[in-house]
Amino acid sequence: MRRTLRLAPSLAGFLTLPSARVALLTWLWARGLGAEVALRLDDLDPRDAAHAADAEHDLRWLGLDWDGVRRQSARAPRYAEAAAVLERAGRLYPCFESEDELRVKRELRARRDQATIYDRAMLRMTPAQRAQAEARGKRPYWRFLLSAEPVAWTDAILGRVTVKLSAMSDPVVMRADGTPLPLFASVVDDIDAGVTHLLASEEMRGASGIALDLGHALGARVARLRLAHVAPLSAAAERLTLRRLRGDGIEAAAIVAVLAREADAPATLADLRQSFEISRAGAGAAFEMDRLRALNRAVLSRLAFAEVAPRLPQGATEAFWLAIRDDLDLLSEARGWWEVVVGTIVPPVIEGEGPFLRAALGHLPPEPWHRGVWRDWTASLAAATGRAGDALFAPLRLALTGEDHGPDLAALLPLIGRPRAALRLRVAAA
Repeated sequence: MRRTLRLAPSLAGFLTLPSARVALLTWLWARGLGAEVALRLDDLDPRDAAHAADAEHDLRWLGLDWDGVRRQSARAPRYAEAAAVLERAGRLYPCFESEDELRVKRELRARRDQATIYDRAMLRMTPAQRAQAEARGKRPYWRFLLSAEPVAWTDAILGRVTVKLSAMSDPVVMRADGTPLPLFASVVDDIDAGVTHLLASEEMRGASGIALDLGHALGARVARLRLAHVAPLSAAAERLTLRRLRGDGIEAAAIVAVLAREADAPATLADLRQSFEISRAGAGAAFEMDRLRALNRAVLSRLAFAEVAPRLPQGATEAFWLAIRDDLDLLSEARGWWEVVVGTIVPPVIEGEGPFLRAALGHLPPEPWHRGVWRDWTASLAAATGRAGDALFAPLRLALTGEDHGPDLAALLPLIGRPRAALRLRVAAA
């Protein structure tokens, strides 16, 4: 049997980490099964359509691919056809109540300690009443009549799940202008695309129950559908987008490792495909920025110069990259170290260290400098001053770089060069 999974990233803005996580886990599940991956762009709203290209770009940057693309904006006739099927079956009914009227109803039911679900009042509307409403210029929106029986399935992550449809409001599936609501359009799309496996966030279990009821009403064999619901990420992740993290210098490999929750070290998508098990995908969903930064540091430390050169400051050399890559949390930090190497940074005056720094200047070797210049210079200075350890190295680092920690100065000092080093020693000694 052909297996198909679909990616349906949110187009409400740039791709967030939770949306990226669902896409990544879906992709890993699909490729592990040898299934097809379909990309669906939920671009019914023109405001969302503007982000379709951004979503594709972000997913590709993450390393994902797909076997076909479907746009909801091109399928209006199909949604109208599916709605007609439901209406003929008595599962779709018109409604005329305004938002204000519905709000008043909810408040009244709440005061009576009743469930604040829709009361299905429009099911009792007569043809004459409907004609009268339409004569006054009102156009109906449409609700789907949920089944009385609960919907249940064996979830690939959660185990047995039951959704009590009678405790839920009949969902609006078509607006008055004929535009389908996202849930309804998704069900129709999944049926037509032959989707066999679906992954969603855990808070979507209720929506999944409604989707199964909708699918059954449309004639789909929903019992064959394999569902999986993963625990949501923390609220902090909701505010983070791939675009922002990428701009900050976070690498895709670090994000993939964090979102897959299977690796404490950088891992390629190929590696994750081999070890991925859907039953474990719901565990440990708390998002930790510190873990992401640590993984990113590990990723950067393994990148060859050719892989990163286009994103480094103009003029940056391989020697520079090899000198700094083990000390970066974010690629954006490379610009600061490029300033240290070729710029005109002004170090702080280091109180009480003037005599030592002037002695350091006096022992600074003439150019040309070789790779061992730091070792030779500090050995000479240690012999002359009797200093060792932090007392020797800390003032030199601060004077030369303006920082109290960073890349190995044995690699950095030859790149800084004698004129800059001498000037900075004088400034820090003043």
